[in-house]
Order: sequence, then C-alpha cells, then structure tokens
Amino acid sequence: MQPLLLLFLPLAFFNLRLSSAAADPINQSLVQCFSKSMTAGEASSIIYSKNNPSYTSVLRAYIRNARFNTSSTPKPLLIITPKDESHVSAAVTCAQKLGFRLKIRSGGHDYEGLSYVFDEPFFILDMFNLRSITVDMADESAWVGAGSTLGELYYNIWKNSKVHGFPAGVCPTVGIGGHISGAGYGTMIRKYGLSVDYVVDAKLVDVNGRILDRKAMGEDLFWAIRGGGAASFGVVLAYKVKLVPVPEKVTVFRVERYLTENATDITLKWQSVAPTTDDELFMRMLVQPVTRNKKKTVRITVIALYLGDSDSLVSLLNKDFPELGIVKEICNETSWIDSVLWWANYDLGTQPTTLLDRDLNDANFLKRKSDYVQTPIPKKGLESLWKKMVELGKVGLVFNSYGGRMKRVKSDATPFPHRAGNLFKIQYSVSWEQPGDEAVKNFTTQAKLLHEFMTPFVSKNPRSAYLNYRDIDVGSTKTWSYEEGKVYGQSYFNGNYDRLVDVKTAVDPKNFFRLTPCFSHTRCFFGLHQEYF
Repeated sequence: MQPLLLLFLPLAFFNLRLSSAAADPINQSLVQCFSKSMTAGEASSIIYSKNNPSYTSVLRAYIRNARFNTSSTPKPLLIITPKDESHVSAAVTCAQKLGFRLKIRSGGHDYEGLSYVFDEPFFILDMFNLRSITVDMADESAWVGAGSTLGELYYNIWKNSKVHGFPAGVCPTVGIGGHISGAGYGTMIRKYGLSVDYVVDAKLVDVNGRILDRKAMGEDLFWAIRGGGAASFGVVLAYKVKLVPVPEKVTVFRVERYLTENATDITLKWQSVAPTTDDELFMRMLVQPVTRNKKKTVRITVIALYLGDSDSLVSLLNKDFPELGIVKEICNETSWIDSVLWWANYDLGTQPTTLLDRDLNDANFLKRKSDYVQTPIPKKGLESLWKKMVELGKVGLVFNSYGGRMKRVKSDATPFPHRAGNLFKIQYSVSWEQPGDEAVKNFTTQAKLLHEFMTPFVSKNPRSAYLNYRDIDVGSTKTWSYEEGKVYGQSYFNGNYDRLVDVKTAVDPKNFFRLTPCFSHTRCFFGLHQEYF
C-alpha cells in the first residue's frame, strides 16, 4: 500500500491545483493563456491564487517589512513563480493580455513594499526560483539569476576561489535582481565601486516577451538597467558580473564610543578621514541614541574592513586617525568570506553554508530614508544632531564612506550619479516591534523629523537620495507626467534623469512596467523601482 499512497499524493495535489484554478476565473484565464507555451499542469504548478492553501506562505516568505504584512494590505490576485525563462516571457505577455499589472519581486528587501503592494488588481512575478549561479574562473565572472541572494553568490564564489569576491551588500538575504538594478554597494565600495560597475551582460524579458541579452537590447537599455531600477524597463532574468580579487587575509574591527568618550571628536575626524584614507579601507559609522547608566546619550560604532593585514591597518590608522585609538588586539585577521559573515553579524568561524539560509518570514516594522553629505558637518552641528536624536529617541544613522574609486567613475557612467563630491551617504534607520497605526505614525514621524533637521548639512539642488533605499516621502506621482516624475527622479538620478526617461519611452511606450497610469502623451517617466533586493 505504501507505493500506491506515494503515487496518490502527488496526483491528489495536482487535482487540488486544477480545481483551485477552475474555481478562480482569473487563474483559469491565466493558465489558459500560459498553455500556449507550456502544459496546463506546468502552468498550474507555478501559479498561486488566493484559493490555494500555499498562497499566504508564498506571499509572506519574502516580505521583509511588517508594515506591509497586515490584513488591510492590498494582496495580489495571483502569484506567479516562474521556474524557467520562458515562464517569465509568458507572464509578461499574458498579464498584458488579461489587463493586469505585474509586480516583480526578486528578494523582498523592499523598504516601501513596492514589489508586492499595489492599489489596482495585480499579479506578483516572484523570481525566487530563478536562482542559478554559474561561476567561470577562467573568465573570472559569474552568471547570477535575478532570484539569487547575495549570500548565495558569495558562497558560490568562495566554493570556486578563496581569492575572489564581489562588491555588493552586507546582508546575505538581499536579492540580486533588485540590488544590482538599483546600483548595489557594500564594504568594498572604496576599492572597487558599485556592483553595477562590474555588470558586463544581462538577460532581460522586454515588454513584448522577448528574451534579450546585452547585444540584443542595445547599450542604452543595458545602461538603464544598471542602476536605474530595472523593473521599470522589463524583467531581468540574470546578470553576468565580473569578480574582483581579494587578498587571502583581510582585517575587520569594531569600536564603540559614547559622548563621554570623545565620540563627537571622533565623528568630526571620521568625516575627513573615512573618504580620503587608503582605498583598501572602508569604515562605516553607526550613530544611535541609547540609554547608558540610566541617562539618554548617543553611541557611535565604527565598523571596518581592510583589504590587508592588521599590522598595516594599525600603522595606517595611527597616522590618519589616532583619535580612534586602534590597536592590533581589537583587530581580527580573517578570510574574505569570513569577513562577509562577520559583517552580517555572525561570529568569526561560522560556516559559509550559513550564507545559503534565506531566513524566510523574517520581518520587522521599519522605515528608511537617505541623504548625501558633501561638506563635513561642523562640531556644533554634530552636537545639535546628538541633542535631536536623543529628543526623538529611536532613529539611528548609518554613515557609509565614499571616496576612493567612487570619485574616479563619471557620474553618467551608470544611472547612479552620486560619485565624486560626496563624502558619505546617510541611511536613516528605525525599526520597531509594536503593530498598529499608532506605532507606524510615531516612528515614521521620527524619521521624517530627523531627516528634516538634517537639511542644512546635506546635498542641495537637488537633495539627493539613494534608489535602493526607496522612500516614497521623496515623491510620488498621480498622472506619471514627466514633470511629476522629475520632482523625485532628479533626487535619485540627478542629471541622468532625462536619459532614463528617453530609454523608458523607447522600450516601453505604453508604460506597462509602472505603478499608476501614465497620461503623458510624450514622455512617461519610468515606474517606481519594484524589485528591492
């Protein structure tokens, strides 16, 4: 009886999927449309309707912001989970034929929920199955599926070489598709620049369902999808990236200081040293309001990666940054892959296989914003900032140093323009655990107030922001006119905005890849980036 049972269970599940499709006319119509390029059974196996018992778990798996995981959050009519490139082509073609918007999700680290929330009936195209990674050490490159995570890419590089890496983000569960399409950066930004600076080819499904590589799509579209928000132009299937050399031994350290421990002077000096020191050194600074000895204060934390040994690092910082007081005893020499795990808050010595954990259904309530600093914040400005942060109580800042290669790449080399002239980027960060509208209003208001307070100290005309830290406070549009989009498009892309508009108009003239209707008869600004990460 056991073999018969094993045969019966898959058949029963298959019949359940078919009955689910039959009970949902939209599902049935999509399956019928898909059947032109695949069997009905194959189509049913990748489509989840609200009637499907797995619908909720599939939807929630990659929601990383609990603000958009409530009963009142708009839900997709269907979730499409392609397992083959042809499935993506069919999804793009059939969604248009049926008259539904298609949202593209490649990882779920989406600060504003734009990859899985919409105010019109919509489908989600969830790319998590397209996670193939092929590393070619002869070419020092890798083809990476858009549904892969950074951790999976790092692990596969490590499996093939102990002296290669890739310049991308510190969180292993971030999805490749969104991270790269919005520029992508990490701890090697000063040495190597951005993730998009190492993209040499790509495969994309355009609005007509065609699968295009770099040669077929042309250089304008290839330029646009490397930092301009690829989901505005099509569906990226995979990127080909060049790997970068890393030494066998790197050094990391973490130093904490409070206001009573010279934190203000350290922060003042960090602003001039972190963007100008040796390109091998990246120093991130966390600034957090905390309570110490029952008193509210501010703590700074300097976290660093140095592409070299600890002796060289200590010598460098004793010369450039003696205020920090770095000694060899607090430095950890390790491999590059171990440094990746350490930056992701794992203990040194953690097995690299940990990078393959997608950590599904992990979501806090959160709000993020961003800014760029082009001139150092003076001491009095820092002191006023500490006071404001303590007053607000919850919002922290992340300072990410620029300089190095970032100032040597032209601002129009990719859509990402924030290169030379920027000392560091600020991320405003607040997370909380309490559900409910009151908590959302409280903490998002704190973030907005601190952002407003920082106005005198950050970039101007435009006040710039980072696309991968999507923030709808920067601006949104009702009609998708060129002028509406320009209000915030220039914040993300500065002088590259107009070229992105021209590419969008050429490759998607009916503006299928968007959030809301476009009523401009001449130039549609590309839709908000839908894939984060």
